[in-house]
Amino acid sequence: PRSRRLGTADMIEIFQQIINGMAIGGVYVLIALGLTTVFGILGIAHFAHGSVSMFGGYLTFFLVVMWGLPLVLAIAVALVVGLVLGLLIELLAYRPVRNASHINAFIVALGLTMMVEGLNLEFFGHEQVVIPTEFNRVFNIGGVTIPELRLYVILAAALLIALMTVFVEKTKTGQAIRAVAENRDAAILMGVNVNSILLVVFAISTALGVCAGVMVGALFAIAPGIGEGLVVKGFAVLILGGLGSIPGAVVGGLVLGITEALAAGFISSAYKDVIAFVAMILVLLVRPQGLMGKA
Repeated sequence: PRSRRLGTADMIEIFQQIINGMAIGGVYVLIALGLTTVFGILGIAHFAHGSVSMFGGYLTFFLVVMWGLPLVLAIAVALVVGLVLGLLIELLAYRPVRNASHINAFIVALGLTMMVEGLNLEFFGHEQVVIPTEFNRVFNIGGVTIPELRLYVILAAALLIALMTVFVEKTKTGQAIRAVAENRDAAILMGVNVNSILLVVFAISTALGVCAGVMVGALFAIAPGIGEGLVVKGFAVLILGGLGSIPGAVVGGLVLGITEALAAGFISSAYKDVIAFVAMILVLLVRPQGLMGKA
């Protein structure tokens, strides 16, 4: 009887950590989707994506706390401002080096990271902040406690992933994005306006990043330097799931998030990042192309 009770408690703890991992995994997926759309078109690592995400989170906090806007309206405003920032990044930073050597775009990406991080510090300060919400209830299902906020984060991430999948797979713009990613010259010959497609790509990428930043700010906290950690996790998800694969980004993000949560719950939160990356390396030893990538 004693061993049965311990076994039940262990199973409850496992399910508890899986729920926690799904919430942070959803954030990783949104970051990875924003990165993979840019990488698929330009073939560059958009390192500033994490800082842009934090900009969206900071701005949402500012609008809610300082201006007293409702959370939904604050997120909508942050999305619009984030979209403008994303378009400016494409027009002023990446477009001039589009046809240059990859090292040029790499340097631009690093410079953008420092620039956006500097903007965050200048406008929002260096204090750690948490986005306030009214989602304070806690559900208990079979001994597994599910905070209302985590549940909404999981559902929102799932909805955004579904919308992104439908957009890329079913719409003409989505087909044009896939065509440019597959063969830019052939897409141009077929009448695709690459400049417009790149603007759409950065708009989508920034929107997903802002949503991820809001989720991080509500679930945990926003502080200087968190953006760099997020973008590293985003690239880890891309590598784990398979570069350029939307299903791979989803699977990779959930695997990384759940692995981190289980490691924190059963071993130590101090080692969760190390254990998650070790798991990623082990997967890549078996499948170098990633879980859902093509050989």
